[in-house]
Amino acid sequence: MKPLIVGKNITLGYEDQVVAKNLNFTVSEGDYLCILGDNGAGKSTLVKAILNLHEPLEGNLDFSFDRSEIGYLPQRSQIQRDFPSSVYEVVLSGCVNSLKSRFFYDKNDKKRALDNMAKLEILNLSKQPFALLSGGQQQRVLLARALCAAKKVLLLDEPVSGLDSHTSSELYKIIDNLNEDKMTIIMVTHDVHPALNSANTILHLGKSFFFGKKERYFESEVGKKYLEESGHHD
Repeated sequence: MKPLIVGKNITLGYEDQVVAKNLNFTVSEGDYLCILGDNGAGKSTLVKAILNLHEPLEGNLDFSFDRSEIGYLPQRSQIQRDFPSSVYEVVLSGCVNSLKSRFFYDKNDKKRALDNMAKLEILNLSKQPFALLSGGQQQRVLLARALCAAKKVLLLDEPVSGLDSHTSSELYKIIDNLNEDKMTIIMVTHDVHPALNSANTILHLGKSFFFGKKERYFESEVGKKYLEESGHHD
């Protein structure tokens, strides 16, 4: 498959503080990559580097496409939960990168928003105030918004944080379906379940570094240790 993102000898950090070094990895078309590791291992810093919000201290992060084609679902925040807009307006705002020199959304933008709302089964909520939705409904709306931008890659940062197990399972199933439809997924997570059940590739950051196929990861010492710390045992 065609490589979309290639990291070569990357060092991540801020000013004089290094949080991760010598990272080498590739994200190819159709991949489902889970980024794992302890707090402070550099996961959030890598996300910022992928989004062009923070440059690596060293090394190269190469893209075969325009980074505006990445759809991003950030960790949930109170600001997001209090958006003073309708569901449709929130989803449509995901098309902002397509405006370029235009001042208004066109019919293609509006169709894209409606199509993604249908895909996430939230068309019936289109006129509802976003702030009044449940946590699970809000996350579906924000995922639909991210999909409006995701022409190449969908980048998810702890997408089920704060959600109950049933709602989390539903969201994971939606993400699985998107990947089956050829959307490339990059997910930062503390939850071992998507890494075990859905990912094909693992990037583990921390004292021990790993990049490779899921099966190799869970056979490795770092993978076995991660499983054990996550409460999974043979």
